[in-house]
Amino acid sequence: MAEPVVDLDERLADAMTSVGVTGEQKVSTAVLDLESGDSAVHGDGAFDTASIVKVDILAALLLRHQEAGTRLSAREKAYATTMIENSDNASASALWDAIGRAAGLDAANETFGLTGTEGGDGALWGLTLTTAADQLILLQQVFGDDSKLSEASRSYVQGLMGRIEADQQWGVSAAADGSGWALKNGWLPRSTTGLWDVNSIGRVSVDGRAYLVAVLSNGNSTQAKGISLVEAAAKAAVSVFTAGDASASASANATSAAAR
Repeated sequence: MAEPVVDLDERLADAMTSVGVTGEQKVSTAVLDLESGDSAVHGDGAFDTASIVKVDILAALLLRHQEAGTRLSAREKAYATTMIENSDNASASALWDAIGRAAGLDAANETFGLTGTEGGDGALWGLTLTTAADQLILLQQVFGDDSKLSEASRSYVQGLMGRIEADQQWGVSAAADGSGWALKNGWLPRSTTGLWDVNSIGRVSVDGRAYLVAVLSNGNSTQAKGISLVEAAAKAAVSVFTAGDASASASANATSAAAR
């Protein structure tokens, strides 16, 4: 007898109903099981990246060096470290210039397969627009095997994302087992509204299995409320797969018991 087809997007939509969205908050999330390649997306709106674009900037820089057959300079490595680990904005601006700003980011993203991301105007890299689905594609470039980035480039970005400074270790890490995560967060108070953009992307490990998770949000009245929303959404996203495993296990145990 054929197994029933599971609509993972529907399962994620159901899981997201338990995430408390209040006031002007909006949230979109995407999740992928690295082992099976199965994924789910909830929400398709475009969001400001804030500092999560720093992963994209570094990926674009590494791609440029790969294509030129060169390596990162010592200065670029220093910028990359502080940009990812400490979310240093001056370092991000320097590397944004190095890749050719929005034009360079957009060109790299075309190679990576991102179709819903548009680089910010001028020096405003934090106002790059993206979707949760696109961020999942970017994460696959960093953490997946089928990538335009070399193994060395992927390992480099992964290492930096696994050493985020202590006060920034929130977001998708809430869905992980202990220290089994690598991430980059973004947060930006919008002067036009007084509301916060709060985002988180990365890889988390749960029961020895790896998942890629992207959560984007805006309209948060405070950064803290945005963080709470993002963490709840990350847990809901991972539950799409972990809850299914639990249900399958329970079903198998019940069947086994009945057979005896």
